[in-house]
Amino acid sequence: MTDDLDRRTFIRTTAAVSGAGLLAGCGGSGGDGGSGGDGGSDETEATEAEEMETTEAEAMDTESSGGMETVEAPDEVADYVGESSNFDGSMVVMTDQDEVSVSVGAEGNGGAFAFDPPAINVSTGTTVVWEWTGQGAGHNVKSDGDGPLDSGSAVSEEGNTYEYTFEEAGTYLYNCVPHKALGMVGAVVVE
Repeated sequence: MTDDLDRRTFIRTTAAVSGAGLLAGCGGSGGDGGSGGDGGSDETEATEAEEMETTEAEAMDTESSGGMETVEAPDEVADYVGESSNFDGSMVVMTDQDEVSVSVGAEGNGGAFAFDPPAINVSTGTTVVWEWTGQGAGHNVKSDGDGPLDSGSAVSEEGNTYEYTFEEAGTYLYNCVPHKALGMVGAVVVE
């Protein structure tokens, strides 16, 4: 699988191939004088195809997030983070953890100009640690608007970190000031 292949494209392609495979067995007489079917009903075949698509979609959800649980992002998050090339409409669930990490300068938006994961869901009291990869020039973490996040000036050194402990529930939108126009944005949803 290539980096350019997103989950929706994979699912559409898989569904089309699966559908074509199911229909291929229905077209001929099968040489036995029958109707060309295998004795199963069209309804059973359609249900089986839907189950296969659902299972493949669930596998892609887990695979695309590094094996972590994901949920659909709320509209506010999807609207803000939607332009980031590494955002697939979901957020990674990291609830009930004391500390979680987000990479700064991850691959995305035409270079190393992304946060990874771009949207996360955490519990109150969780400390989020942003860790610089050293890629994509200088980056920082700054709240959109008057929020609490501010790592200071942009830095490029690998291993640099910034952390913040989220004590209040809410949605926290943030960006890298120098690369916001490229789509280097992220979100933390605290419950």
